[in-house]
Amino acid sequence: MMPLIYAEKEAPQIIRKIGGSPEVKKHLENLGFNVGGEVSVINSLGENLIVKVKESRVAISDELARKIMV
Repeated sequence: MMPLIYAEKEAPQIIRKIGGSPEVKKHLENLGFNVGGEVSVINSLGENLIVKVKESRVAISDELARKIMV
């Protein structure tokens, strides 16, 4: 298991665990990040990541990406 920030670009990953406070977990869930779901890193822009989750592209911060374990 590793944080999403270290995942290989364009490679599909399965979300194994989501850390953080209940508010952070709920926010990520609302964006489509669920345990067992698939996510792919598309690109990194500065300290942000562009990820594909549930057929959508979402920008998340480096801090949030470190809370998503794949």
